Amino acid sequence: MQDYKSGISARLQNIAERIAQAAIASGRDPSEVRLLAVSKTWPAESVQAAASAGQRAFGESYVQEAIDKLDVLAGLSLEWHFIGPLQSNKTRPVANAFAWVHSVDRLRIAQRLSEQRDVHLPPLQVCIQVNVSGEASKSGVAPDALPELARAVAALPRLQLRGLMTIPEATSDVGLQRARFATLRQLKDGLVASGLLLDTLSMGMSDDLEAAVAEGTTIVRVGTAIFGARA
Repeated sequence: MQDYKSGISARLQNIAERIAQAAIASGRDPSEVRLLAVSKTWPAESVQAAASAGQRAFGESYVQEAIDKLDVLAGLSLEWHFIGPLQSNKTRPVANAFAWVHSVDRLRIAQRLSEQRDVHLPPLQVCIQVNVSGEASKSGVAPDALPELARAVAALPRLQLRGLMTIPEATSDVGLQRARFATLRQLKDGLVASGLLLDTLSMGMSDDLEAAVAEGTTIVRVGTAIFGARA
């Protein structure tokens, strides 16, 4: 177990160094980029190992697995982000157990999260997921439908619209990686120019975080490079 914990600690340090190097190369302050450790499919023990190495924010995609894990780890004061596709009948537990939801892609989901968020909790921090690569298999609102959705979500009570998220197609082409991330940044800039107060870009994963940092990401979502390849 000690070797497992030290391995996660070493990989977290490696990711921190990658983020810092990418930020400095882009003329950015490394502190502008937060690491979200994607712990979906990994047991509570893996989260505990990462938490003991100083990681506080974790991302989950499967509602029941996440709720079970949150219960086990309730004493650790971690920040939980829901990052997966969300069905209407699964919004209630997410609305009240998580601090962030990155995957809002239609108004009905946002409305349910707003209605179901406990009034005694702080506002739920949300990002709108945008399908910047136009893949039929990917969740996310189309870029041309984003402004209308963003204005509607921003008006809902008990939610705070923080920014945008994307999962572009997997590619080793750094130019294409940067182009996709630049699209999301430009969409956010357009919403800010229209009067929305947004400060978050959730983009970049294990294999493309450098391109995301270069294009302005504020949250990178890393799982494989921390916990290993999933079965």
